[in-house]
Amino acid sequence: MINRPFLALIGPTASGKTAVSLLLAKSLGGEIVSVDSRQIYKYLDIGTAKPSEADRASVLHHFVDLFEPTVEYSAGQYGMDCRKTLTAIQRGGSTPVLVGGSGLYLKAAIDGLGDVPDAKREIREELEEEVKRLGLAHLIEELRVVDAETLNAMTQVNARRVIRALEIYRTSGIPLSQLHDKQERGRPLDILQIGLRWNRADLHHRINDRVDQMILRGLVDETRRLLSRGFSRRLNSFNTVGYKEVCEYLEGKITHDTMVEAIKRNTRRFAKRQMTWFKADKRIQWVDVFPSSDFEDIAATIERIFRKTPASAG
Repeated sequence: MINRPFLALIGPTASGKTAVSLLLAKSLGGEIVSVDSRQIYKYLDIGTAKPSEADRASVLHHFVDLFEPTVEYSAGQYGMDCRKTLTAIQRGGSTPVLVGGSGLYLKAAIDGLGDVPDAKREIREELEEEVKRLGLAHLIEELRVVDAETLNAMTQVNARRVIRALEIYRTSGIPLSQLHDKQERGRPLDILQIGLRWNRADLHHRINDRVDQMILRGLVDETRRLLSRGFSRRLNSFNTVGYKEVCEYLEGKITHDTMVEAIKRNTRRFAKRQMTWFKADKRIQWVDVFPSSDFEDIAATIERIFRKTPASAG
């Protein structure tokens, strides 16, 4: 029997990962391991594009609907938990298929977390512009919401330190304070990473369509129900594109049309940050996808690559 690496299907939001992963898992006799920092939370369904109940009934999913929205769950903890899950799936005779767009979570699973993410110039410049336009106090308040622990630990609160902390959060979706969780790095996992790559204009069109569908499916009502249950909009789990903008709409700060356009714009920006992260990892093999592509053909192509890839030595 030829040993093979683990398989990871990655890509930006709205790239078709869910559809392709279901086809792959069924063909390989596999189980899906979610690599998504928001789908781990219960009740946040529409805004996180969580797999449907039918999808989860057809293929076993891991790391979906694990925690209440109030729980803080770090990338470091995910990395350790994910490695244990991958081993358990393999020992059970199934093929684990990692699927998602949270780059830091995937890095934690593959390599462990030794250092904070490298600086991303475009995000840093975006934050520096916000300081000039909105003032440092605005960014300090944002940091207080997403990572109060880091803010409180600063011996001196200045623009450089606040920008760095927010840069890390906007890049990874994980507070800097959580990146300091201790984790045994161990040997990097042997994982074949396949990425779905779209033309930017086509991906933007898919993102816009997805947001429209989320609104039609009831994203506003879902958010309203969560707030009515006592979940604060200041929770880290709520600091997510879609929910943030809906909360502003429900508070009367923006109109419905402005909310929809803001979700689309911020999702496109999020997809750009995801691709910036993934492009830095030269281990990823990219498969180009087009509007005319058949996902069954894409899944078959990835499966062929996977079956021809032996495990690395050592």
